[in-house]
Amino acid sequence: MSKKRVVTTTINGDTHEFLCEPRQTLLEVLRDVLDMTGTKEGCSNGNCGTCTVIMNGRPVNACLVLGLEAEGAELRTIEGVATGTHLDEVQTAFLEGAALQCGICTPGFIMQSEALLEQNPNPTEDEIRFFLAGNLCRCTGYDKIVRAVQAAAEKRQAAAAN
Repeated sequence: MSKKRVVTTTINGDTHEFLCEPRQTLLEVLRDVLDMTGTKEGCSNGNCGTCTVIMNGRPVNACLVLGLEAEGAELRTIEGVATGTHLDEVQTAFLEGAALQCGICTPGFIMQSEALLEQNPNPTEDEIRFFLAGNLCRCTGYDKIVRAVQAAAEKRQAAAAN
């Protein structure tokens, strides 16, 4: 049996210290150790994007990252997107545009969209589709998701102009 290791990381701006086994994924640590269940489990092999979180400024599939790799990292999960009860532009656009159905894939799409808009505040439709290509949804057509990202980008640009 492997010895658990201590990992210290920053998640959504707060320092967290946890114990994990070397074999545990970041997804397992977030959900089972830290009780951050907003990040969902989909395929457990990196194909669906459901478990997307932002690690050191880049979107990653939490099912493919070991918990030990979070040592010293800066993580952002779906729990860190809203400010209190105020949803951010991406979350609001997903709700207003009905860009979700069952909700399992939604946190991953939102996190991937957050990463895209941080890198490219004014993406084209093709850029959005390309960036979101690693995220799968079994319920919706992707059109509403793309429109939601476009709407969020427009809201952020309008807010920045004021």
